[in-house]
Amino acid sequence: MKKYNIAVVGATGMVGRTFLKVLEEINLPVENYYLLASSRSAGSKITFMGKEYTIEELNENSFDRDIDIALFSAGGSTSEKFAPIAASKGVVVIDNSSAWRMDPKVPLVVPEVNPEDLKWHNGIIANPNCSTIQAMVALRPLQLKYGIKRIVYSTYQAVSGAGMGGYQDLENGIKGMAPKKFNHPIFNNCLPQIDVFLPNGYTKEEMKMVNETKKILGDDNMKITATTVRVPVFDCHSESINVELEKPFDLDELKNVLANAPGLVLEDDIDNCVYPMAVNAKGKNETFVGRVRRDESLDNGVNLWVVADNIRKGAATNAVQIAQKMIEMGLI
Repeated sequence: MKKYNIAVVGATGMVGRTFLKVLEEINLPVENYYLLASSRSAGSKITFMGKEYTIEELNENSFDRDIDIALFSAGGSTSEKFAPIAASKGVVVIDNSSAWRMDPKVPLVVPEVNPEDLKWHNGIIANPNCSTIQAMVALRPLQLKYGIKRIVYSTYQAVSGAGMGGYQDLENGIKGMAPKKFNHPIFNNCLPQIDVFLPNGYTKEEMKMVNETKKILGDDNMKITATTVRVPVFDCHSESINVELEKPFDLDELKNVLANAPGLVLEDDIDNCVYPMAVNAKGKNETFVGRVRRDESLDNGVNLWVVADNIRKGAATNAVQIAQKMIEMGLI
């Protein structure tokens, strides 16, 4: 079996360290790993796969060697600069930033949903937004079976989605300290703003969900709206998703479709108060769905409650699964 060389760019960050955890769990056929980060982290040591690695500084010459795949999680400006350099040298870049997601020449991929889009990559593959990824895992099986006319997203997103600054704001807020990352206190509060506001009154995060959903599901005419909210939870995003389907459905059959979908776990036993929760999803690679019920206010409507670990499935796991799928499909 062929073995591959993988670089992890941004290896010391929150997502980068989770890349390493997931790579230890998902046994890819790898010959060598190269761990890269900014000059601030260069020279530091990380134990990975039972071996001590020295972090290398990312520069224009970092990819002048035999590297097959580079997992990037170092911010949009870093990706904009270095992903094309890596791709020009034959490296397949799987990028976790927002830099390339809406580029029409770059596939935006959730492996359980649209792996066929990997075939037309030009050296760069985009990892979707964390809140979009988990929604796609739940919605794709419904789209295939019933068709989707309209989606209403309401998200309850953990502070880890804002990086270490968000995490620290919640920790410090518990102690009564003022926020540094967020505009307002997050402790004991909900912030109906994730990212900046746009001229249409939506936030950038909300429009990411709208536009990325259309691209991944391959339907520019789908009607979608979103409200994204930051909540005082450390890890795992929760989402209320209201879906108007094209076709009528039997609720038990629809639940069965969800239960058998790849990467999705149905937790839906309301008699015993069983439903997806952030505390249970932490550290898991799967997406969880429950509270599945008919929307009685319109024809062919259904409500879903979807939860996933935003640093794992919403970032690191999805990227590693893309690499795994590329190898399985013989695209590298």
